[in-house]
Amino acid sequence: MAMSESGLRSGEVADAAGVNVQTLRYYERRGLLREPDRTLGGHRLYSSEAVTILRVIKAAQRLGFTLDEVADLLDVSHLRADRRADAGLQARARVKLAEVDAKLVELPAVRSTLRAALEAGCDDLIACAESSCCPVPFSAIIPIGAPHA
Repeated sequence: MAMSESGLRSGEVADAAGVNVQTLRYYERRGLLREPDRTLGGHRLYSSEAVTILRVIKAAQRLGFTLDEVADLLDVSHLRADRRADAGLQARARVKLAEVDAKLVELPAVRSTLRAALEAGCDDLIACAESSCCPVPFSAIIPIGAPHA
């Protein structure tokens, strides 16, 4: 849809939001940003809301939300009347906080194991995995945040 020259160009939006133009395009392809209008010459023109949305995306990522989670949060934003109570920021923040708390419980053990590996001089993953004296418990490693068996 072509329009007049009102709006922000890609570079202006990216600069204002503190991202690069490739990130802007990526978020657009992922559906996190609406496809912008275009000038008669084909240049993308974004509304000022695009800057806000980009800032929201980056802030949510810093809080540990994945892009899929951010997309869900944007889908149930205040702009939609049919919001589900379990999909809004309050519900998602509670879940994310529980994940962070679980990681915090596991991090001291991870830190201790990494220190022990450094002190033992471990330098080769394969050699360490085959050594009974390596402090890294290769057979018992469960990724942080994964459910324990």
